[in-house]
Amino acid sequence: MTRPTRAVAQGTFDILHPGHVHYLEDAATYGDELHVIVARSDNVTHKAPPILSDRQRLDMVQALAVVDVARLGHPDDIFVPIEEIQPDVIVLGYDQHHDADGIRAALADRGIDCRVERASARDQQYPDELLSTGSIVDRIVDRRG
Repeated sequence: MTRPTRAVAQGTFDILHPGHVHYLEDAATYGDELHVIVARSDNVTHKAPPILSDRQRLDMVQALAVVDVARLGHPDDIFVPIEEIQPDVIVLGYDQHHDADGIRAALADRGIDCRVERASARDQQYPDELLSTGSIVDRIVDRRG
């Protein structure tokens, strides 16, 4: 029996919104199983730290039907979960800061045979729909701050 094709998505997933759901649904089309790595707050250095705790963000992602397995990222080495999961494909979010070629090179250096793809963008479906955590936070501050 052959092993199911494993796709990995990863991100901060702070304040889940339709953009997150689209990303994970798109990532799931790349495999039979979708594994999601939720970044630890301490490792989020490219943007403002998450509002929600690591555990709450993990619980919310795991609650989504499209997700087969969710786990927190490694505290020191982002590639440790990749080595454990042994995915066939890593699907980056369409707007994530990651350099796909840099990730491919790091995977090759570690002997991990895995494709790297980019998920598609989700267009706004109605005028006041928010598709980013930053936009949600800005609206909350604007309306309640």
